[in-house]
Amino acid sequence: MNISIPIKISVRNLLASKMRSFLTILGIIIGVASVIMIMAAGISGQDLILNEIRGIGSNLVAVLPGASDEKGPPAAAFGISINTLTYDDLLALTNGRNVPEVIAGTGYVRGTYSIKSAKEETVTSGVGVTASYMDVEDATLNKGRFFTKEEEINLSRVAVLGNKVAKDLFGDEDAINKKIKVKDQNFTVIGVLAERGAGGFGSSNQDESVFFPLKSFQKIISGIDHLGYMRLKVRDEFSIGLAKKNIEVTLRERHGIDNPANDDFSVRDQSSAIKTFETITNVLRYFLLVIGSISLVVGGVGIMNIMLIAVSQRIKEIGLRKALGAKNRDIAIQFLVEAATVSLIGGLVGIILGIMLSYLAAIIIRLFDLEWRFMISFWSLPISVLVSIGIGLIFGYYPARKASKISPMEALRYE
Repeated sequence: MNISIPIKISVRNLLASKMRSFLTILGIIIGVASVIMIMAAGISGQDLILNEIRGIGSNLVAVLPGASDEKGPPAAAFGISINTLTYDDLLALTNGRNVPEVIAGTGYVRGTYSIKSAKEETVTSGVGVTASYMDVEDATLNKGRFFTKEEEINLSRVAVLGNKVAKDLFGDEDAINKKIKVKDQNFTVIGVLAERGAGGFGSSNQDESVFFPLKSFQKIISGIDHLGYMRLKVRDEFSIGLAKKNIEVTLRERHGIDNPANDDFSVRDQSSAIKTFETITNVLRYFLLVIGSISLVVGGVGIMNIMLIAVSQRIKEIGLRKALGAKNRDIAIQFLVEAATVSLIGGLVGIILGIMLSYLAAIIIRLFDLEWRFMISFWSLPISVLVSIGIGLIFGYYPARKASKISPMEALRYE
């Protein structure tokens, strides 16, 4: 049988029943468009965050509490509180002797608190850090100064505000030397950081944080004596490998660990962070892809139902064709081609719609000052076409088989 003949008949039948054809195609359009948008959002979102991670420097090492696989997320990423890192550990890693590759480092303890000024109040992130924070994070000041090592040791009640927090609490007023209150404890504002945004692996949004001397934060605000994590600045990116080994040796010695399998800490650099994040986002993206693919299955069920209706409406046509010599195989091919054609058209329209909506979403997201790039997974385009055709063939099989089994005598008597 010449395949062009059923294709021509399929197109003619689709044009003859426009509303039925539209309803048949609609499910596939929505399904394919959803898959394209999910893939585009996953790639663009991954690109945005990985660029943020890469942008904070390739010579930083993070030390996190709890052991974990190098390629997997650290235990702390699951919200598990682990108390294995201390201020003395930080001093041991930054004294210049145990890990000579490390030139600066800071510990972090954070929490969410109500921060009050004389007139305003905001709930935001409070962070305890050491005086080395500015050097480690390459942060810059907008006004005032950062606290000193002496203020850190002496439990001074001073604070440095993120740019947005300063505006929330003091508006256009100068925040320097003003008082803020945290857990009924007064602190003097000595500095305001320049606007920056979110940091990389292990960081939060600097603009929405309030920074306190680490020891003051531990003793006065949080009431804990351990660190959430550390970030260490290495001499250069070529020293990362040696620095990680020396960090591990130092912490194992301090924690009395003989077997690396019993480590109660994790050492990560930016490449580790990137691999970890890629693993997490890929799993999430494929999970969402599976959910999006459910709509394709729903579209396939729609094709099957509409094709069954078409079979019942075209019984006389089927009988006439059989009376003129058409075989069961010819009838089956005819209906399979119609189902595949419908799915192909729906797939192509869905691809175009998915690309357009993804592009529109990228424009809208960029209005919120996010460097969201419009990115499409090009391999997903031909796969979407093939999947669409496959859906049509799979869900069109039963109606096609039913049509092919119709007796010509019964069909011609059908009213």
